[in-house]
This record gives sequence, C-alpha cells and structure tokens, in this order.
Amino acid sequence: MPTTNMPLAPMTPEAAISAFSYLRAAQADDVEAAGEFANGEPRMPELLVDVVERIVVPVTALPGPEAGKPCADTFALEALGRVFVTSLRTWAQAGPDTAEGIARSVIDFAAQFLTEDHEDVADTLRQLEAVGVGQALDAHLTPSGSHPVRLTVV
Repeated sequence: MPTTNMPLAPMTPEAAISAFSYLRAAQADDVEAAGEFANGEPRMPELLVDVVERIVVPVTALPGPEAGKPCADTFALEALGRVFVTSLRTWAQAGPDTAEGIARSVIDFAAQFLTEDHEDVADTLRQLEAVGVGQALDAHLTPSGSHPVRLTVV
C-alpha cells in the first residue's frame, strides 16, 4: 500500500470520471445509473479504492494545529485512514459486486470528515471530482503537437 511518502500512480481522466460518476450516482441513490457505471467498468471497486487513496491519505496525513508539529490526534487520524484504505483494498479483491459497499464507505467518509456543516456531501463529491479529474488530466498531458482534448464533467 502506498504511503504518504510514495506518490500514487496517476489515474487516467476516464478512470477518474468513471469512479466519481459512480460515486455520485450511488450518493443520489440512482440505482439504475450506478448499475450502468458498474457494468461498464468491471474494475470499479479498484477505481474507487484508487480515489480513496487520493482523498484519505492526503487528508488524514495533514499536520496538526501548528504547521510542522503534528499532534497526537493527527497520528491517530492518519492510522485510521491507512486502516480504512487497507480494508477497502482487501474488500475490492472480492470482485465487482463490492463496488456499492465501497462507494457507500467512501460517501460516509466524505460526509463525516470532508463535508462542512453548510455543505451537502454531493457538493463535496463534486469538488473532489474536479480536483481528481484535474490531477488526472495534468498527469496525462497530450503529446506535443496534438490537440488537447477537453472533458466536461457534469
């Protein structure tokens, strides 16, 4: 499992869009759309865990109240994040039918740890999607001389 010291391999823009589309459909309880996304991507559980690693590891590894001086709670939160990611990765190995449970766990994590009081978890997922897809696009820049492709996330 990657640590905060080891960079994650970048996701492709298509994989990031697919994973976040599934998360948003699951969060909205749109069973039909979620089923279509899951059927269209048999690796959905692994994609969801990749998304979690990009969310959980950086968020739970934040320094404490004084920059550069982590507090005891920070170490506990980082350990919790690592256990969460490890558990989801183990769960994902059981196959494509685990996507819904993994998605629900990601949504619950986002609601509990990443959503402010005035926000809806759907807003948080859209913000995370914008960052995740942006990182994937940056990591997969078009070769020189080719025309850039613009993907729109809805």
